[in-house]
Amino acid sequence: MVNPQTDGEILLLYKQTGDLSLIGKLYTRYTTLVYGVCLKYFKDRDEAKDGVMQIFEKLIATLRNHQVENFKSWLYVTARNHCLMELRHKKGKFKEEISSDFVEKEFLLHPEEELELEEDLQKLEDCINKLIVGQQQCVRLFYLDEKCYKDIAEDTGFDLNQVKSFIQNGKRNLKICMEENG
Repeated sequence: MVNPQTDGEILLLYKQTGDLSLIGKLYTRYTTLVYGVCLKYFKDRDEAKDGVMQIFEKLIATLRNHQVENFKSWLYVTARNHCLMELRHKKGKFKEEISSDFVEKEFLLHPEEELELEEDLQKLEDCINKLIVGQQQCVRLFYLDEKCYKDIAEDTGFDLNQVKSFIQNGKRNLKICMEENG
């Protein structure tokens, strides 16, 4: 794995080597996402920039010991939880009121819910592995790597109609599998 491309490859190599430039690749790839989350909660550009730096600094240690299946989703939840904890800390310090519609209650993760989310992600990974090979490839490229149909067709050698079919049938089969294992 000389030049890791996917998040999973980067995370695996980082766990093996501890090379901080790999975290730099993830930083470059996801700074905008994390900044957007921080800005949504903090409503202040400087505070959001500080939040981005704090989150990526935490990742240096966390990713060495933590198994992450879908990095983008995990990072989103991590960023959101970081922001909510910071706001909660400020509220205690300055007795500021945070409006109830600002704090999205359904996004607060209790440790048990976080474990449940990890279990659901593992079930999803298991279900993806049960798909036929074409569906697996296309579903991973479309949903996890966020590639378009055309790029998937180029990467896999399938024609556009096959790609669409594999994604549609794969999505349906994933839903069935998740419901059966739910």
